[in-house]
Amino acid sequence: MTERQERCEERTAPQDRKPSNFRHLFGRHVHCQGKDESFADTVILALWRPVGLGLLLGVPLGLAFYKFIVGKRYPTAAHIPPEAFTRRQVIRGKVISVGDSDNFRLYHTPGLGWGLWRKIPTAKKELAKQTIMVRLAGVDAPEGAHFGMPAQPFSTESKQFLTDMVHGRHVKVQLLKRDHYGRAVAMVNVRKPPFFLSKNVSVEMLRAGLASIYVAQGAEYGGISSTLEKVQEKARRRRLGIWSKKSFVSPGDHKAKFLRGVNKDED
Repeated sequence: MTERQERCEERTAPQDRKPSNFRHLFGRHVHCQGKDESFADTVILALWRPVGLGLLLGVPLGLAFYKFIVGKRYPTAAHIPPEAFTRRQVIRGKVISVGDSDNFRLYHTPGLGWGLWRKIPTAKKELAKQTIMVRLAGVDAPEGAHFGMPAQPFSTESKQFLTDMVHGRHVKVQLLKRDHYGRAVAMVNVRKPPFFLSKNVSVEMLRAGLASIYVAQGAEYGGISSTLEKVQEKARRRRLGIWSKKSFVSPGDHKAKFLRGVNKDED
């Protein structure tokens, strides 16, 4: 046996203590012609180091990339899981259209890159079944005319106020519940120029006298009920918007009165 073979035998001989699996897979390998070693073993051991390192770094980096860069997008309110409402998840998106004085359609934009390498569809056909119907939490705005029901005073002004505030803008939406219409009831915040301070849409509508506090069963206030009450009382004292009328009829009462009339006519 040559001197080189003797050194090889000595370095590959069994030790009293077995090396760890980590050293076995990732440690430096001694190339000898021992009987327990083959060319295939050498190749496998050589490949394990980059593969293992790739898995070790790639999995957490991939998860972080998906969460913060890509994110999970909710196409509609029906796609939002119940636990998102339970933990009052905050999502962001762009308001595509305003349907009524207290609801709008949102295109959910999770993650980063929107407006750069990720685009929001503009065609109505592409947007079909791709938006979340959002109902403002804590407030009830004057009813517009629909299905034969006459419009309430300030319904047009209320819808225009909401449109000016959110339409085409990116908003932050705190999910609170899913209502019986399948809409996402939420507190909505938007930043507007010139100072781009965050404003709560429900609060601002009450402040302008263009909505009243929603008092029906199952109402959600997002933990700011006292703020809503103070803002509404201030608008009422100043006789702004809906409070300028001698007698105030809530949107809920207006709708109920109309339905009673319809049922009476049918009888």
